[in-house]
Amino acid sequence: MKATPLSNRLSRFFLVAEIIFLFVPGLSHAAQASRNPPAEGEKDILLFTNGEKLIGRLQRSTGDSVVFHSDMAGDITVTWSKIKELRSSQRFAVVEKGVRLRTDESDAKIPQGTISMADGHVRVDTTPDAAPLTLPLSNTADVIDEATFARVVLHRPAWYKNWKGSATVGLSIVNATQQSQNYTSSVNFIRDVPGENWMSPESRTILTFSSAYGELSQPDTPTLKTSIFQARGERDRYISPRLYLFAGAQFDHDYSQGLDLQQTYGGGLGWSTIKSDNEQLDLRAALAYESQRFFLSSQDQHLVSSVFSEAYSRKFPNKITLHQDFSITPSWSNSSALSTTGDLLLTIPIIKRISFTVGTADTFLNNPSPGFRKNSFQFTSGITYSVR
Repeated sequence: MKATPLSNRLSRFFLVAEIIFLFVPGLSHAAQASRNPPAEGEKDILLFTNGEKLIGRLQRSTGDSVVFHSDMAGDITVTWSKIKELRSSQRFAVVEKGVRLRTDESDAKIPQGTISMADGHVRVDTTPDAAPLTLPLSNTADVIDEATFARVVLHRPAWYKNWKGSATVGLSIVNATQQSQNYTSSVNFIRDVPGENWMSPESRTILTFSSAYGELSQPDTPTLKTSIFQARGERDRYISPRLYLFAGAQFDHDYSQGLDLQQTYGGGLGWSTIKSDNEQLDLRAALAYESQRFFLSSQDQHLVSSVFSEAYSRKFPNKITLHQDFSITPSWSNSSALSTTGDLLLTIPIIKRISFTVGTADTFLNNPSPGFRKNSFQFTSGITYSVR
């Protein structure tokens, strides 16, 4: 069977989009370097409760953790309880507990200036003429360098900033009596605004694309073909730190199920039931419109459906990450048109931004074309380049 021209055009479109996204990491890295210039001026001093002293630069503080760059030992993370005294000539913004900021907001309520810490209190010298402000350390949530604070609070980031994600490619070629080629690729990008854990979340944009293509041929035998791709875009708008509204679109093509193109458009409500630095679990419910086009055109249909999904991410030691998601789409206009998708992805760092990725993807379509199986399973592995 031959795929219709529509799916071929979409395949080429998403391939071009994927190539473009491969260049985003370099742009993002360059932008990050340009907005974080090397610090100059006097050195900061950190004195531990046991009498040891470090000289270098205070980077930031979040909750009970302090990140200090030592000239001799590099970046060190310690707790406030182990610090007897800290003096810095840099200017910082001190965010108190319970204060949540948004972009394009006045910074008048946040004390800013050079800081020092002693006897369980943080002292902020705002200007040479003004009296210093002293805050209990127990009431301090975050200490952020003034440049970062001004960049993310006073100005909304441009559309091309705050992106992070990864691009993965895999390849397998056999050239013998049988000849086979298998190619897999995926691009996953996410943009959080403002993208800082000490600020209230405002929006999130998700863009993903995955593809698997393969051919197996041998003498006097028809060539066997595999062609699967999925593209998805989603826009979230937070109405509280854990609750958000979202709208999205998804495009699926699966030659192995006789599906030329399935288009899904919908929106609904999402809830981050678990949300921490190392773990997140999101639950979503949406109402959607589906358009299914098969190689056998008599099967084409338009559906009103619901989409119930969950997405789970976990960070492990040594920067190993696990991502899993699952969705089920029952149709209200045709009860037999049920579909489910699920995938599992494990990423293991190798060097710097390069990682090894292994994963599975499973798709169930209750109404495939005659002669095709309802279930489509993939196992993939490849090399991943990540943007942080």
